[in-house]
Amino acid sequence: MKKSILITGGAGFIGSHVIRRFVNKYPDYQIINLDVLTYAGNLENLTDIETKPNYKFIKADITDETAIDKVFADNKIEGVVHLAAESHVDRSISDPMAFIKTNILGTVVLLNAAKKYWKDNYDGKLFYHISTDEVYGSLGEEGLFTEETSYDPRSPYSASKASSDHLVRAYHHTYGLPVVISNCSNNYGGNQFPEKLIPLAINNIKNSKPIPVYGKGENVRDWLFVEDHASAIDLIFHKGKHGDTYNIGGNNEWKNIDLIKLLCKIMDDKLQRPNGESEKLITYVKDRAGHDLRYAIDSTKLQKELGWSPSLQFEEGLTKTVEWYLKNQKWLDDIVSGGYQQYYQKQYVTR
Repeated sequence: MKKSILITGGAGFIGSHVIRRFVNKYPDYQIINLDVLTYAGNLENLTDIETKPNYKFIKADITDETAIDKVFADNKIEGVVHLAAESHVDRSISDPMAFIKTNILGTVVLLNAAKKYWKDNYDGKLFYHISTDEVYGSLGEEGLFTEETSYDPRSPYSASKASSDHLVRAYHHTYGLPVVISNCSNNYGGNQFPEKLIPLAINNIKNSKPIPVYGKGENVRDWLFVEDHASAIDLIFHKGKHGDTYNIGGNNEWKNIDLIKLLCKIMDDKLQRPNGESEKLITYVKDRAGHDLRYAIDSTKLQKELGWSPSLQFEEGLTKTVEWYLKNQKWLDDIVSGGYQQYYQKQYVTR
């Protein structure tokens, strides 16, 4: 194999799309998927590539120094794409310590392993850290986050990601470790765990359950199709300038309530329900603590320097996403029931 690439969190939503892209596009790369398989990690996301000769799965926790050292030593890792993270804001409010452990300590464990095994011979090596636009805080009605925007995290989740970003940059400046960072906007698409807004709404609409909307639904997010995010990660990994940060956005701002209404319209069409039927399920609930009003990403640097741009308009991407969930009902049922954990036992423990 030409290169051995470690992708952390590869059984998760974004990670599985990145794994699939790298395994299929780079047959001369050994792609190692390292995931601890928490509630959001699902190996059923990768059944289509799990038997490929250049793919390998390792179950391990990024906070386990001994396990991570062994992965680096045994596999001669030359590149890291670090996606593993606790990422749900609501969970961070109820259990901040889990986010501090995984997102901060876990990142440092990986940085230390890279520094140790690359031994200052950094030629051809790269530590690529994937972050979020939430580290920048909240925007007013105008303006966009750029790579120069000051950090202003507002939740335990975003604070833990901001901390990990700072540590990655510190290892670059202090030790010369070759790094890149990207900060992305909200992702959507197939394989997303149904605690997140879009798959939660799709599942509830399908089952005629209430669709919870925080506050008045006025919060604005910039939505990025997950396959477009994977293509940007691919581009940044191969062509990004070491030490630089790249913002990845969909140029696609929607108020939550407008997004939900569009989703209801698409679902009514797909389920052959009367127009407006699904909108009746919208239920306004108490707003989330510290709920940021608006995020929006300026991807000009990524587009100008590396030639990336989003491939889909939002309505097209959202329709594709709805179709994926309706077509993959067993995947969703397994997630809701916990059956995906049984898949791991069958596939990787009793084998």
